Amino acid sequence: MSALQKTTDEIMDLAAAHFKVPRAQLHPDDDFFSRLGINSLQALDLLTRIEQHFKIELPDYELQGVSDFRTLAERIQSRL
Repeated sequence: MSALQKTTDEIMDLAAAHFKVPRAQLHPDDDFFSRLGINSLQALDLLTRIEQHFKIELPDYELQGVSDFRTLAERIQSRL
């Protein structure tokens, strides 16, 4: 398993646990807003948890237009 796949899986695990969604329903290319049924405030809450989990800080400009798990994982990988 590549580092990107591992990061993507960890993000989806965190999202599933946080929003109480079955993990099996989440896929790397899913739009997390529609798949999780969340708004931007809930997404920020999830991002805070993700940043704490990976011990990184993601600047807002890096997250502009990011709405799927795989792209989010790519941005996180660039910070690790």
